[in-house]
Amino acid sequence: MIFPTLNFLLFFLVVCPIAWALAITRAHTLHKLAIIGASYFFYAFWNWKLAFLLFGSVALNFAAGRLIDRTRGTPWCKRVVILAVILNLSLLGFFKYYGWFIESLDELLRALGMERELPFLEIVLPVGISFFTFQGISYIVDLYRGDLDRSRPLIDVMFFISFFPHLVAGPIVRAAAFLPQLETPPSPNRVFVGLGLILIMWGVFKKAIVANYLAVSLVDKAFFDPTAYGAVDLLFAVYAYAVQIYCDFSAYSDIAIGVAALLGYRFQRNFNQPYRAETLADFWRRWHMSLSSWLRDYLYIPLGGNRGGELKTYRNLLLTMVLGGIWHGAAWKFLIWGALHGGFLALERAIGFGRDSARWPTWRRALAVLLIFHFVCFCWIFFRAENLARVWEMLAGFGDWSRPTTLLTPFLLALIAFGMAIQFTPPDTLQRTDRLYHRLPNWAVGVLIGVSLLVIEAIGGDGAAPFIYFQF
Repeated sequence: MIFPTLNFLLFFLVVCPIAWALAITRAHTLHKLAIIGASYFFYAFWNWKLAFLLFGSVALNFAAGRLIDRTRGTPWCKRVVILAVILNLSLLGFFKYYGWFIESLDELLRALGMERELPFLEIVLPVGISFFTFQGISYIVDLYRGDLDRSRPLIDVMFFISFFPHLVAGPIVRAAAFLPQLETPPSPNRVFVGLGLILIMWGVFKKAIVANYLAVSLVDKAFFDPTAYGAVDLLFAVYAYAVQIYCDFSAYSDIAIGVAALLGYRFQRNFNQPYRAETLADFWRRWHMSLSSWLRDYLYIPLGGNRGGELKTYRNLLLTMVLGGIWHGAAWKFLIWGALHGGFLALERAIGFGRDSARWPTWRRALAVLLIFHFVCFCWIFFRAENLARVWEMLAGFGDWSRPTTLLTPFLLALIAFGMAIQFTPPDTLQRTDRLYHRLPNWAVGVLIGVSLLVIEAIGGDGAAPFIYFQF
């Protein structure tokens, strides 16, 4: 089930009133059970068998949480946390990396002349396994660190890990930030309806119009066969992908945050105009903020962070980004993508780039933005290309400026320009729009939403393509 579809709309129109009816009548347990049931139905819509895997992840982390409470203050407590993290990562590793490991091992043995019959298995990658695994780890680590005061009952752990708005593609919600919201029923007085609707409509527009058109008309064609196109088409295909992946993933995050808000729950912001960043470190403070902060707090800092000298800091940055790259997929291209980001972050720190950027003149800040944007775009080539062979074809194609453009059109150029322009709008644009919403009468809001949906339906292409981050 995909967000901007009729199936999801009908699903939500059933779930939302039932959830609020139970919340208003203070039937808090029934309210939670209703949303949990809806979340499992939402997940089972892809493959009902994988719902058992989701419950297995919930049961593992619930049990670990209980054991942490019982062993707190003893050496066994840390052992429980380590074991639980290993089991979580083993589950993720089997489904996500088993095939890559076996294929890589097979290639290595062939190269060494030591061919063997290896156990190749057809494994279906469960949708969202990376996200709900990280949220399970968040629960047990937050509990161990004391960010959560106590373990939670099974119903709350199920709600936290399985909650359908963030289940399959984030944002990655922290246990310490979300679980306290389940202490009391959501209150209608605390629901930001306007903000939720605005986020949903904005997300639908970015996905259905900007991301889908750029993908179908330019990006997919150029990356499928780079040798068929000249440098201009390939260059703008890379720019288009930068806009596409931003609009695609931020759209999912916006819709998820908006849907959660309409149900009375708060998620953290996940994107903050990342392509206006003046340093790569600033880019990662703005891009997929829930993942980057997760990697910082649960990986980079435990590795030692910036403690222990500069060389260890560079090592920790590189390891964190390499592992972040592999998190995105089982392929060498993702490892290289992560290594490029980690290496550049280490270089930034080594030369002090951007350390005094607040005092830079405007022209220098603009040049820094261009530098970081083009480095990120270069790295996106590794991220988007089907394999490394396609990467080299893309890079080789930038040397051929003699071919005429066959893919780029004024409409696609306008979409790329629009995607970049929204990176530089006032940071409080969303809040301004929300204030405008509250000045409108209800009938005007209904008309505006209806007209917007009709326009998106008329302009948008047929069907709804899966979100990019579903594959992670």
